[in-house]
Amino acid sequence: MTHIRKLHQQKLHRIEEIDRSEEISGLYKYQQNHLKLVPHIETVLGFEEMELEAMIIRQFNLITAGGYVFGAFDDEKLVAVASVEYKKRGILKNYCKMDILYVSNLYKNKGIGNQLVDCCKKTAKAFGADKLYISATPTKNTVDFYLKRGAVPVSEPDTELFTEEPEDIHLELGVD
Repeated sequence: MTHIRKLHQQKLHRIEEIDRSEEISGLYKYQQNHLKLVPHIETVLGFEEMELEAMIIRQFNLITAGGYVFGAFDDEKLVAVASVEYKKRGILKNYCKMDILYVSNLYKNKGIGNQLVDCCKKTAKAFGADKLYISATPTKNTVDFYLKRGAVPVSEPDTELFTEEPEDIHLELGVD
């Protein structure tokens, strides 16, 4: 059984314990206000070293700025991670960005991702937001995960995030 707790800055290096491997069968593209699934076969073996380093630095800064990183643990093994920024985004400042969500391959489809999304939603609500902003990797599994939880394409794309990750699928998810 897994348990979730805050991951503090000095423990962020443990994100490398997560088995990021997956088989990708398709990618979504957002065109003319619609999601379009395009066939794409790829095997991801794990985090790339530079990607992992940048992510850990980003999470460190996220915590410094008041955000939270949550870890899901099986005994003491980190098997999943998610984070939410404290910073408000959007014209109405009603979005908090869910920065990352990764679940180890062997722990997928066991409800851990749902639990972490719920933690991020509750935290964003406590921060004063009414929506999570999710810049999702465009893989079929990732986007489908969020869509099944009620996420929809954002009504107000964040210029900064869209510029950083134009291929991502930018979604919003209510926190209630």
